[in-house]
Amino acid sequence: MNTFKSKFDEHLFKFWINLSFLIVISIILIGGLTRLTESGLSITEWELFKGILPPLSLNEWNEYFDKYKTIPQFQLLNSNMNLEEFKIIFLWEYAHRMLARFLGLFFLIFFIYFKVTKQLSRTSSNYLSLIFLLIIVQGIIGWLMVKSGLNNSVTVSHYRLALHLLSAFIITTLIFWFILNINNKTNINLFKSYSNHSEVRLLILILFIQIILGAFVSGLDAGKIYQTWPTMNGYFFPDDLSLNNINLDQPSFVQFLHRTFAYLIMMLTFYVGYKIFIKKKKKLYYNYFSFLFLITAQVTFGILVLFTNVNIYMASTHQILGIFLILTSIRMYYYSLKDY
Repeated sequence: MNTFKSKFDEHLFKFWINLSFLIVISIILIGGLTRLTESGLSITEWELFKGILPPLSLNEWNEYFDKYKTIPQFQLLNSNMNLEEFKIIFLWEYAHRMLARFLGLFFLIFFIYFKVTKQLSRTSSNYLSLIFLLIIVQGIIGWLMVKSGLNNSVTVSHYRLALHLLSAFIITTLIFWFILNINNKTNINLFKSYSNHSEVRLLILILFIQIILGAFVSGLDAGKIYQTWPTMNGYFFPDDLSLNNINLDQPSFVQFLHRTFAYLIMMLTFYVGYKIFIKKKKKLYYNYFSFLFLITAQVTFGILVLFTNVNIYMASTHQILGIFLILTSIRMYYYSLKDY
C-alpha cells in the first residue's frame, strides 16, 4: 500500500477496513440466528432496491404475509402463524439483508475513494477488488439459497446454505488477513504456499470443511436426531444407515461426519501444539492456547446443542465460537509466517 496523503486518510482507511470486518462478522451472526429461527424464507422476493424500508403500514405487512402464505413452509409447517408471529421472522431476515446491503455500499464507496485518489498499491487494489467481488457473489448466492426453499421444499438447500456460509467465512478471512498485514506493517501473501507450519494450514483447511458440515447439519436439522454423546444412541456409526444409502442428504450421516471431524480437529490441535512447543515458537504460545481454549469450548457447546434439542442459545454460541476459531487459527498461521 502506498503512503497515505494525510493522517486523516490513513485513519479513515483503517476505520473503513475494520468496520467492514465487523459488519461481515455481524452478518454471519445474524444469518445464523435467521437460520435457527427459521426466518430465512419470510421475504419471498429478491427486492434489491424495493425492500430498503421495512413495511410501514398494516397493508404492507399483510402484503408480505400473503406472499409468505403461498410457499410450502407456511402451508406445511406454519399454517397457524399469525401476523405478529410473522413480523418476528420477517425482521430477522430483513436485518440480515439490510446489513448485507450496507456492507456492499459501504465497502464500494470507500474503495472507490481510495482508488480514485491513488492511495492503493496495485497489489492492495487487486486484493480489495477480489473482496468486493466476493461480497457481490455472496449476495447472489444468498438469493439463490432463499429461492431453493420457495417452491418444492419447506427449507432451503443445505448445499446452497453451506456455500453461502463458506463464502462469508472466506470474505472474513481475507479482510482479517489484510488487517493483520496493516497492523504489522507487513505484506505476507495469503495465497502463497509456505513450507513453514504446514500443519497449521492443514488445521485451517479441516476447519473450513467442518464449517461446511456444520451448515449441512443446520440445513438438514441433523442436530435434532441422535441427541446422545459420545455414542449415537449406543453406536459409533448411525444404526439407521446402510452402505447403500450413505450420502450428504442423510441427516444421520451428516451428523456422524460433523462429529468425526470434530475429533479429527481436536487431535490435529494437539499435534500443532506439540510442533509449536518442540520448535520453541514462543511467539505462537498465546495464539495456540487461545485456539485450544476455543476448540474445547466449541466441542462442549456442540455436545450441549445435542443434549438441549438444539437450544437456540447453545446453538448460537456454537456458531459464534466457530467464527473465533477460524480467526484464531488464521492469526496463528499468520504469526507462524511473520518471521519466516
